[in-house]
Amino acid sequence: MTTAVLAGSTGQVGSSILTLLLAHPNFTSIHAYTRKPLSNPDPSSKLTPITSTDPSSWPSLFPRTPTPKIMFSGLATTRDAAGGFDNQRKIDYDLNLDLAKAAKDAGVETYVLISAAGASAKSPFAYVKMKGELEDSIKALGFKHTVFVKPGFIAGERSNRKVGVAEMGLRWLAQGMGGCGAGVEECVGAGWGDDC
Repeated sequence: MTTAVLAGSTGQVGSSILTLLLAHPNFTSIHAYTRKPLSNPDPSSKLTPITSTDPSSWPSLFPRTPTPKIMFSGLATTRDAAGGFDNQRKIDYDLNLDLAKAAKDAGVETYVLISAAGASAKSPFAYVKMKGELEDSIKALGFKHTVFVKPGFIAGERSNRKVGVAEMGLRWLAQGMGGCGAGVEECVGAGWGDDC
């Protein structure tokens, strides 16, 4: 039986990860970082929210007993929501890396990061460069297993967010591609990999 930690548990991707973890019988304990109360907390004792409005305190709150075996990070924001790229980097890079270091120090064996398609530290584009730098920094920590999930455009409803022309165009394109715009479970099934 496995203890997991999740950062980004209320976001579009992280909330889906949380739902899957809560439903999966191999996960007996899930610690989920959040700035606000979870909207639908698990009635069982399987879920332990780590709630703090100050994300800079999150690494010091990393659970250690029992030792989590795996950490998932879907933690990310947008440039607009953060108030500029420098603030976005504080969350997408700095906080993610600080949490990964806390995970490594706690003995976590497997680290799973939701990154971005095209992530490369050599990219001329700030966002994918930042994601590539984060991947390189996390790789250097030396987890037993490190997994980078690199989704392309993530369509879906977002709260408190304006939809720009580019996003509308990408949504239209994804819908036109049929199955490629469907949910992961619809495309590949609900199974989990054996080795992360």
